[in-house]
Amino acid sequence: MLTVHHLNNSRSQRVLWLLEELGVPYEVKRYERTRSMQAPPELKAVHPLGKSPVVTQDGHTIAETGAIVEYILSRHGEGRLMPPEGSDDYWQARHFLHYAEGSAMPPLFLKLVLSMIPGRAPFYLRPVLSAALAKADAILVRPEIATHLKHWEDSLGATGWFAGPQMSVADIMMSFPVEAATSRVGYDGHPALRDFLQRIHARPAYRQALKRGGPYAYA
Repeated sequence: MLTVHHLNNSRSQRVLWLLEELGVPYEVKRYERTRSMQAPPELKAVHPLGKSPVVTQDGHTIAETGAIVEYILSRHGEGRLMPPEGSDDYWQARHFLHYAEGSAMPPLFLKLVLSMIPGRAPFYLRPVLSAALAKADAILVRPEIATHLKHWEDSLGATGWFAGPQMSVADIMMSFPVEAATSRVGYDGHPALRDFLQRIHARPAYRQALKRGGPYAYA
């Protein structure tokens, strides 16, 4: 049996969704974030980095979302959720499989960190920090995120999916940055992204993954 070591409000929700779409039996071992929003120390007993997602199966321990997704597709996919190998859609899917974590998430994570710093600083430093970090956000972070949002919107424009005429692993991987950007920057002027979220939220497998993983909220 495949076990997903699942942290609430984390990237591991995509792994549950993938397994539900494929109909793969699995069990969930849940972990809750600490008050500081960090992963609990118990995860280090599963993998030295102490991060989620991690999956275990038949003595194998796989960490990192992209590697986990490739493992699941290789072992259980039977050609599903990937466009025909070698096609343009196939390489587009592989682009988004790695792009989601490698390029899309870093500026969104940086925006979250910048927003959290003033609230954790001594009160007398908060006005100065808030002003400085707001300027960094406006000059560096928001323009970078805007570039990514245009890439997402344009990629969805032809079919409504990130790689080809039907849902694929690209859409599962991109769901986390697209969800995260909803609250951090919003989607005014991005109708394809709003429509994408509505359609994935309506999928039975997505809803079942939420039941298995627990409530999902974005900072």
